[in-house]
Amino acid sequence: MKEEELRYALALQKVYGIGDVNAKKLITLCGSPKNVFKEARSTLKKIKGIGAAKWKELSSSQYVKAADVEMKRIQQHKIKPLYFQDSEYPSLLKNCVDSPILLFQDGNYCWKNQRIISIVGTRKMTSYGKEFCKKLIGELKEYNPIIVSGFAYGVDVCAHRESFTNKLTTVGVLAHGFGDVYPKAHKKYMAQMYERGGFLTEYWYEDAPYRENFLKRNRIIAGISEATLVIESADKGGALVTADIANSYSKDVFAVPGRNTDTYSKGCNALIRDCKAALVANADDIVHMLGWEKSQKSKTVQTKLFVDLTAEELQIVHCLEAHGKERLDPIAIACKMPAFKVANLLFQLELKGFVRALPGKKFELL
Repeated sequence: MKEEELRYALALQKVYGIGDVNAKKLITLCGSPKNVFKEARSTLKKIKGIGAAKWKELSSSQYVKAADVEMKRIQQHKIKPLYFQDSEYPSLLKNCVDSPILLFQDGNYCWKNQRIISIVGTRKMTSYGKEFCKKLIGELKEYNPIIVSGFAYGVDVCAHRESFTNKLTTVGVLAHGFGDVYPKAHKKYMAQMYERGGFLTEYWYEDAPYRENFLKRNRIIAGISEATLVIESADKGGALVTADIANSYSKDVFAVPGRNTDTYSKGCNALIRDCKAALVANADDIVHMLGWEKSQKSKTVQTKLFVDLTAEELQIVHCLEAHGKERLDPIAIACKMPAFKVANLLFQLELKGFVRALPGKKFELL
């Protein structure tokens, strides 16, 4: 992203009352973040949700001035900004309507690996949860997933630590800027986090860990991965919020069952009971439901084999060649076709032996 566009994207991210959904609408209509600030009031008023008060905020110079200060911090601390229209932006998160227009990455890792799983749960983890987390991540090691969590007490930090042990990439999604460490007790894990991955946030460098930020960042944890696993949770808590958000994104949700008398299994048991999560007893359950394989097989197929396919079927085939395993909605978006039409074409491709459906509502080439 060019420096000038980053400047205006930062400014737009901070405009009071706009939010990510409206920000994307504005960028789509105006063509770029910079154009949003230069656009006439009459044009902006065409966008639902942009009234006189929000237009007044957009016309204020304070946000661009603040963006100039933040750009200096980004450069000084070598932070990597990820703009929602860039190829390096996490592709699974990009499909979520309320995903941040800007993310900030600190660490050496790449989102191209589609095997990404978020692990969440209570801050008051029991020995049962710890043993399950340890065993599960050890069993997932051969599939080389990225393990995402929130760097909090309990399940979060356990998932990060087991990723260190198994030499897996792990990313902590923070509810504050990189100028702070929360909780302070986890400062001792920072070096290992950077060695095995790093951190991600939507917050500016000096933004503090306010209470409301934690629930807001849960949408990133839910949206950035293929699936969310709840290891332990009471009948209320942030992990259940994350699971609900993942369900709203049509993502897979898994939960670890426990005894109905155990406080920190009640949330997981309720998710399974209410059909909001699939029961997980071991790593094989996740591998099966997500359609993971032990070895990556090349899906490159010669186009000449597709002589009997229609142009639209070929378009879907090329999409799956480029993206590997994929869900129906992202295929529809990539091919610029209605979802109902893509569903029918995928069915035809299955009958012809070119595509197969996988657990987790995904499709891949044979």
